[in-house]
Amino acid sequence: MPSGSAVLCLLLLHTGAHGFGILPDEAESHLEITERAILNVTVQVCRAIALAEGTDFTPPVQPFTVENVAIACNTPQSSKTFRQAIQLITLMNVRVDIRHALNASFHFDDENFIQGRKIITAGLQAVKASNKQENYEAARQKLGEILHTLQDFYSHSNWVELGKIFPNPNLIRSDTSVGNLTDESTATCRSCDGDDCTNNILEVIINEQILISGYFGIVPLVSVKPKGKCSHGGAVDQTSKLDPKGGINKDTFSSNHGHLHTAAANMAVAATSGLLEDIRGAAGDKEFLQMVGISRGSSKALCFVVDTTNSMRDDIEAVRSVTSSIIDSEVGTENEPSLYILVPFNDPEFGPLIKTTDSAVFKTILNTLQESGGGDDQELSLSGLQLALSGAPSSSEIFLFTDAPAKDTHLKSTVMALIERTQTVVNFFITDSVVVNRRRRRQTRRLSASDAQLYRDLAQMSGGQAVEVTKSELPAAVSLITESTSPSLVTLLQAARNPGKAHNFTFIVDETVTNLRVYITGSSITFTVISPTGESQQSSDTSGSLISASQSVGNFKSLQLNKQAGMWEINMVSTNPYTLKVIGQSSIDFLFDFVEVSQGPFGGFDALDTRPRAGVNGSLLVSLTGSNSATVTAVSLVESGAEEIRGVVVPQGSGNFLVQVDRIPSGEFSVQVKGRDDSSSSSSSSIIFQRQSSTNFRGSNITITADSNSILEPGTPFSVPFSVMTSGTGGNFTIRATNSRVFDSTSPTSLILETGKRTNGTVTLSAPLNTPSGSDVTLTIEAEAPDRSDTNYIVLRISIVNTVTDFTAPVCERLSLQSNCSENCSLSSWSVSVRVSDGADGTGVDRVTLKQGNGTMNTSLLPGNENITLVSYNSSCCSPEMQLQVVDRVGNVGSCSYSFREGSSGALSAAIRVTLSPLLCFIMVVFGLHKLTEVGIK
Repeated sequence: MPSGSAVLCLLLLHTGAHGFGILPDEAESHLEITERAILNVTVQVCRAIALAEGTDFTPPVQPFTVENVAIACNTPQSSKTFRQAIQLITLMNVRVDIRHALNASFHFDDENFIQGRKIITAGLQAVKASNKQENYEAARQKLGEILHTLQDFYSHSNWVELGKIFPNPNLIRSDTSVGNLTDESTATCRSCDGDDCTNNILEVIINEQILISGYFGIVPLVSVKPKGKCSHGGAVDQTSKLDPKGGINKDTFSSNHGHLHTAAANMAVAATSGLLEDIRGAAGDKEFLQMVGISRGSSKALCFVVDTTNSMRDDIEAVRSVTSSIIDSEVGTENEPSLYILVPFNDPEFGPLIKTTDSAVFKTILNTLQESGGGDDQELSLSGLQLALSGAPSSSEIFLFTDAPAKDTHLKSTVMALIERTQTVVNFFITDSVVVNRRRRRQTRRLSASDAQLYRDLAQMSGGQAVEVTKSELPAAVSLITESTSPSLVTLLQAARNPGKAHNFTFIVDETVTNLRVYITGSSITFTVISPTGESQQSSDTSGSLISASQSVGNFKSLQLNKQAGMWEINMVSTNPYTLKVIGQSSIDFLFDFVEVSQGPFGGFDALDTRPRAGVNGSLLVSLTGSNSATVTAVSLVESGAEEIRGVVVPQGSGNFLVQVDRIPSGEFSVQVKGRDDSSSSSSSSIIFQRQSSTNFRGSNITITADSNSILEPGTPFSVPFSVMTSGTGGNFTIRATNSRVFDSTSPTSLILETGKRTNGTVTLSAPLNTPSGSDVTLTIEAEAPDRSDTNYIVLRISIVNTVTDFTAPVCERLSLQSNCSENCSLSSWSVSVRVSDGADGTGVDRVTLKQGNGTMNTSLLPGNENITLVSYNSSCCSPEMQLQVVDRVGNVGSCSYSFREGSSGALSAAIRVTLSPLLCFIMVVFGLHKLTEVGIK
């Protein structure tokens, strides 16, 4: 779920962090370590892209922030999605301490080095495979998990105590030794001398460079460790009270080895950067940026879910037309969609989900889309929508076109769950259809009120529109799509009334908002718009000065307002149901998550993957985006009946806020944020702003929890244990488990619950053997009360990864090197020929990239052997060095460097230099290794 989840680590109020501190204070936390590394590597990637494109790059001022790094990358419109990506990665990082607190392997405790590395390397394979399939959400999820384990190595082991000044490169490789390991019988520590634990590691361990870590346990008497072994240490660790007493962790400055906290934290930042560089090498620079939420065009995807039956020919042509218009007008601009997605559906088929970043390819796909079949009146519209919600990026906007009722109405609650989890807006374009009766007469058919209401309910919940028009009106209605592709679209107000009634709505327009629009759906509606100056204009008045443009088509009306900063009003009058939405464009927006007190051993808060508990107090974490100086002044839960539940806002720093409310509603509600920004240069006064979530949410009296290792191997049964509890009336609860790929699965269809008691169940999935590695599947588990008055769910995204046996990077073999270089380098040139291979047992060379050098590179496959790539490189002697990056098909990354100086007799040992990578330069700055500017090879 996209949101401010990463900031939950600001709130974990435990008494002894298991790993680097989670509360950021004077010590470095997992949050800060992760964000520092991501920002640093992102800057390096953007610098490399600018260099390759021959454009200027101005590095951001330090300390790096999401906003100034996005600006330096020439993608200011990506600051929100950049923040979302970092927050999800950090959420998953912090969650390891909550969900796996006592699993030593996740923290390198109890000298579990082999097991800890396996977690990292298996996860790294999943990240690379997901990136290759452009499943960036799954990649971020797994990346956060393995970064926690990687970072804990430097806090929990004695790597720093051994005098190491660089990270352990073998933690991200399966084919090497982690280090010089000890056995269970070897003593490693002595008891601390009172509070002084600086010298409690035995000298033999240090002198022989033996790698160790501390033992950890929280239950007295049960928490044991082998004789003579070091403990983790800290108030929670019960093993530290057993001889040898004390510990060796460096989690905070107050830890037993807290004097080494800064060194361990800096090492963790460098190691995190190294792992990110490895992922970057496997993915490619632009793909890496997409993984962290940065794209050159709009951060939004253009996503269509289209009914492809014969009656939809005109609708499909309208989709083609609007897509061509968007592509032709937006290519190369900041509004160009970063991703194009199409999901066709009819009956009995739906899918596949087709996605591409290439606008020309998407045009071709749409042009080849065929209308066929039809049969009965109903189509698999919700199945198509479920697939789109599972495959599109979070916070997307989806446009569904149909003229038929849904055949798969049983998926309504599943679709609602996915909408809430992804905070995706869904717009429905519902047209009439022409049918031929038995007398061969053409008749126009409209959806019944009940069939249309399903689409209206889903649109309202998501913050979208249910536009009901004739086929001839559709081209005019699809202008909504072009208005919704802006990367900086914000919602100022959203409301619905069913049944309809008169109501006076207010909303604040601030100085940063442009392109102010009002969307209204419904029939027989009148309204009056009142500006901040008191001027008014009625819906029947076409000559007023407040509404600059108005469009009405079917049940949909769009108004463009002339901007005035201040408090606006709109008085709605209708006895029919209606929806109202006010949008604009602005850089200032917000992210949020619902959180609850963790039941883990350390307490604190955890972000919810489900609906919050209804009728009791609750908490939200809110994060502002687009401004480093904005602050939140009020947060409210706005119920559909217009009642507001106002929360207590507690600033946490860095644009993050904890909001506590005394009641979570059981009915639909949205989240409204009001705030102030004092940084405006265009006005002497503060900017007062208002934003509202597009998505509507619900509370629930049902609690459902589930967890999995999040990696599924094709052909192998995959079990997901879950538990359900109700604080309401017990009974026989309906259980539904659905997955986005319709994989074979088994699960209970019902569970009998007693109030306040958990009942367990298991879902088992199986992916076909031919499922591509790097795919993912979204599993939704739902529980519904016997009277159907309450439901809750949990949504799990599971990566699908084939077993990897190739852990070795491709290698280079120089075939020839020639040069005629002279003192006038511009008049001479040099060339090198290289053979790149992945070995007899390798998966094959996937990509060869020129990482350094201004010459020309050409590649070709060796005739008769697709596992060998031939590389030829030619360059002016003014560019004397080149570097290749070679990647195999499972993401193992290697590099090789050449220089024309290698051809000079007797110059080999003196002339070849190792060019430091940006990562190594960064590590040097971190550790003050300024003298190691170049290393000679002897």
